[in-house]
Amino acid sequence: MREVVLDTETTGLDPAAGHRIVEIGCIELVNHVATGRNFHSYVNPERDIPVEAQAVHGLTTEFLAGHPTFAAIVDDFDTFIADSALIIHNAEFDLRFLNAELQKLSRPLLPLQRAIDTVMLARRKFPGAPANLDALCRRFEIDNSDRSLHGALKDARLLAEVYLELIGGRQRDLGLAAEGRRGAEAEAQNRRTPRPHAPTPDEELAHAAFVDKLQSPIWKT
Repeated sequence: MREVVLDTETTGLDPAAGHRIVEIGCIELVNHVATGRNFHSYVNPERDIPVEAQAVHGLTTEFLAGHPTFAAIVDDFDTFIADSALIIHNAEFDLRFLNAELQKLSRPLLPLQRAIDTVMLARRKFPGAPANLDALCRRFEIDNSDRSLHGALKDARLLAEVYLELIGGRQRDLGLAAEGRRGAEAEAQNRRTPRPHAPTPDEELAHAAFVDKLQSPIWKT
């Protein structure tokens, strides 16, 4: 089973107001295990970066001007995500931006039903608790100490760990295997050396004397 954990950074909060994507990061999972295959690209939004957005992700207009536009990376992006389920934190936000970019290029849109929204997963699992990425990292003791600035690939990596915890814990099968090994090792340590069961010569003589006293013992047939 292939899934793609996805995150974006943008120039603002609303694509309808002219805001655009400036970074995309994706992590490939197969059977809930990261394969090491990633997709990452900074994106030239072909517009200025508001200071409010720059304070969040640290990306400047000058820096992004030297990177490809969304139109230049869309084929590579589409190839990477293929038809896999998309794991997204607050999926509606990211998909609105992605679909706005796809619509500009007359490309097929990404349906919301294709996404697994980790915000919704967290709210169902921990009703009333904060469901933002930093709060979930703290809950699951995932190191997010280098997240003073957001980054699409960095956040996708954190989200992959959070997602695996939300669905039941990282490397659940390996954990059970390790527990089984520990049980076997403990059993081996507690196992006693087998005691000898052969009769001694005195015991054999005593048994023979006892049999001689019996009438037609079966041991002499």
